[in-house]
Amino acid sequence: MTDPAPSPTSALAPLPPPVRVWGVPFAPLTLAQTVDAVDALIARGEPSYFITANLHYVMLTHENPDLVAINDGAAFILADGAPIVKAARALATPLPERVAGSDLIFLLCERAARRGHRVFLLGAPPGVAEEAAAALTARYPGLTIAGVACPPFRALSEDEHEALLAEIRDARPDLLFVAFGQPKGERWIAENLARAGVPAAVQVGASLEFAAGRFARAPRWMQRGGVEWVFRMLQEPRRLTSRYAANAAFLGRMKLRRLLRGLHAAHAPVPPREAGRGR
Repeated sequence: MTDPAPSPTSALAPLPPPVRVWGVPFAPLTLAQTVDAVDALIARGEPSYFITANLHYVMLTHENPDLVAINDGAAFILADGAPIVKAARALATPLPERVAGSDLIFLLCERAARRGHRVFLLGAPPGVAEEAAAALTARYPGLTIAGVACPPFRALSEDEHEALLAEIRDARPDLLFVAFGQPKGERWIAENLARAGVPAAVQVGASLEFAAGRFARAPRWMQRGGVEWVFRMLQEPRRLTSRYAANAAFLGRMKLRRLLRGLHAAHAPVPPREAGRGR
């Protein structure tokens, strides 16, 4: 038995104002609130996407101006990184918690199984999406995996691209998980979602590999301590070492920029009091 869908009123409920961290507008949502927000997108039924942005994606946004428009077109952006949440603590409105895509995929599939939503898995290395589909349907009885596709890593021909979009449309998914990597996945979604016609789409990175059991999540104490990246780097040192080094350099620049702004504000001249004021 499936749960009833959200009412049209709840589906159109506005989200809290975004919190800007290093130029990226993050939705101040908890993990549970995010699941409800995705539910609302599906209930609305219009093609839309959201983004799980970690520190690497924030760095890519600074390096690739086209991602700013993609961010602006998203229904909301989630803070999938401990450094982002920590930086927001200094703001008037902090972010409540990290919303990790590798946690979110399981909660969304659990909700999809209860709601009767259809899920499509797109991308990841060969065989991963199929393994993830089998693991997720075993874990959540009643979950409908409407389709699985793993296009080659090379650029697709026009015919291949059209066939892929037709496959997604024919599957009629409510939720599309794309595992093309950053920022390829976000770009693909923004460019193709209208034609694919999916109510809720998101780039999930390595989350399908976690779901398939190819990689293990870090222990909870590492996740809570903001050092899950160490565990991930030990799993894929060749691919992730240079990436995390670049992320660390970017984080250092952002912290230095904030420090310099604080020093400038502290030493700025105090404007003279208006004549007669205080009498």
